[in-house]
Amino acid sequence: MKWELKMVDYKIADESLAEKGREALYIAEIKMPVTAKVIRERFSKEKPLKGIKVAGCLHITKETGNLVRTLKAGGAEVYLCGSNPLSTQDDVAAALIEEQINVFAWHGNTTEEFYWCIRQCLKAKPNILIDDGADMIVTAHKEFPELIESGTIIGCQEETTTGVKRFRAMEKKGVLKVPLFPVNDARCKNQFDNELGTGQGVIAAIYGMHILFAGKTVVIAGYGHCSSGMALRARGLGAHVIVTEVDPIKALQAKFAGYEVMPILKALSRADILLTATGCKHVIPPNPEIFETFKDGVILGNLGHFDIEIPTKELYSYAKEVRTIRKDVEELTFPSGKKVYLLAQGRLANLVLSEGHPSEVMDMSFALQSLVSEYMVKNREKLKPGIIEIPKEIDDRVGLLKLESMGVEIDHLTEEQYNYIHGYEEGT
Repeated sequence: MKWELKMVDYKIADESLAEKGREALYIAEIKMPVTAKVIRERFSKEKPLKGIKVAGCLHITKETGNLVRTLKAGGAEVYLCGSNPLSTQDDVAAALIEEQINVFAWHGNTTEEFYWCIRQCLKAKPNILIDDGADMIVTAHKEFPELIESGTIIGCQEETTTGVKRFRAMEKKGVLKVPLFPVNDARCKNQFDNELGTGQGVIAAIYGMHILFAGKTVVIAGYGHCSSGMALRARGLGAHVIVTEVDPIKALQAKFAGYEVMPILKALSRADILLTATGCKHVIPPNPEIFETFKDGVILGNLGHFDIEIPTKELYSYAKEVRTIRKDVEELTFPSGKKVYLLAQGRLANLVLSEGHPSEVMDMSFALQSLVSEYMVKNREKLKPGIIEIPKEIDDRVGLLKLESMGVEIDHLTEEQYNYIHGYEEGT
């Protein structure tokens, strides 16, 4: 049966890319034993998501494809849109259509098209929202309040640091109206996906400009889970790394890890490569006088969720010429003649220029999202609006399943040890 005949709603770039997409999905599947094998096999038998509609606003990669396959195996009807205009892998989107996943996404969509795709998913009246950056859930609050008020939406998940910050701000103001699970804050997510996945994302600069890191000065803005991983990988490639921070404790961590630490305005003139992943706006101040302090030939790349860390609009406006020199790499020539190389229009360079985070770490993030979806359905009557931390037993379960898939055994507390660390009577 041809996929055009299936009961699936979609708008994608090119259906003919499906075969290439199937190859990509398989490459990820064999590296995601927890999500794509252990959980999927159980979901296929038990159907814990039967009758549930799940809408995801996610980077449509081969790894995400395996998440939605698992949700569908669990009985869910799945709707999917992209969480970034440039991160959708069109071949994966085409392959998912064949598997009756409703997809509204294509690489290079406009802001207007981006939100059209989100609305198409919300019009399906989903029960669970899985977000990456908060755009879908915020849109539900603003434009589809009936889904919340009627109880159609039983719970939501957010998988990024940026998105979780937005929801904590909403909760503080009393405007978060849904139960929200911050998957990003689970240990199996931020200590692996963020640190190792984003950390390895420094290769975007290699993909983009085919550069040698050894001997270069790399400025890393921030020293959170993502940025610290980037600093480590850049140093491992032989670069001299400078870290900039606003948090005194994180700055101390960077200093004691052996990095040079200084304000970004002092670091800019020394950077051969500057990479950001702070989740904050205008990490580089949007000032032409500051732009002119850049080294000639500096490479600018952002690995944070939104394209606001590097002031792209101001850079484009200041440049006398903007030229695409290869796919997703632009050469900006300033009035002084100085040239700057901008990766991925200031968007997620690791997803745009390469294929995002490795499947091995996404296995844990998407295992969490699969099990949290099941948890929400089982506990739907108990869930209240607001931030709900990921249950420790789910986090630990994913960690143990990952270890088992790697053939790794660990120790377990004896009853005596458990009682000791949870008691107070036994002392010196």
